[in-house]
Amino acid sequence: MTPGDAEALEARLGYRFQNPELLERALTHSSIMPELRVEQAADAAGPAQNNERLEFLGDSVLQLLASEYLLTAFPEWSEGQLSKSRARIVNAHSLHEAARRLRLGEHLRLGRGEEKTGGREKSAILADAFEAVVAAVYLDAGLEAARGMLERVLFSHALEERGERIADSDRKSALQEFLQGRGQPPAQYRLKGESGPDHQKMFAVEVWVNGDRLAHGEGSTKKEAEQRAAQSALELLEKQ
Repeated sequence: MTPGDAEALEARLGYRFQNPELLERALTHSSIMPELRVEQAADAAGPAQNNERLEFLGDSVLQLLASEYLLTAFPEWSEGQLSKSRARIVNAHSLHEAARRLRLGEHLRLGRGEEKTGGREKSAILADAFEAVVAAVYLDAGLEAARGMLERVLFSHALEERGERIADSDRKSALQEFLQGRGQPPAQYRLKGESGPDHQKMFAVEVWVNGDRLAHGEGSTKKEAEQRAAQSALELLEKQ
């Protein structure tokens, strides 16, 4: 990686490395190792390293900081809600999207085989590289630096999916847990109606429990309407 490339990536990360070699290692895929060993056979500095060990560490750092972030952001949530939301934040899709926003693919060190087969766009390679970069930041400057970077480039984005915040999009699960805890059957969602033109469709959904209509919700998708109905039902049940 050229100094200019490194500076551009550091700007997107919002973090400047004290030890640039950590960033380079985080972006070194195992596929390039045979080629590097040939090139560096006489290098007194020792053999090059790929990013697999950093990926292993980065996964743990991510789990810890995502847990901390959710505990702080949503103090009223149950353990089940926290676990599901953490899984959503740190899953492969979320990490792949973060890597794409950072344009990590442009900076990966890949073997010729991976290069020819589109390795710079492969979801698994990009997600793994993101975890390795998290570990590199952690090793370079500790948890505070990793926390700040993740809040900038992952958490604020991963809290949204299809325009819905995690805080709003887990209401059906929360309602299910509430009902289970009181020995009641699961809620049923019934489509009440649709309105508007095809490009601006609105859906109305009712939520029923034990044969009683508890609440309704509206949204631009059935999923959104169900979540809003569940939110209204939760608020009603909690007041009772």
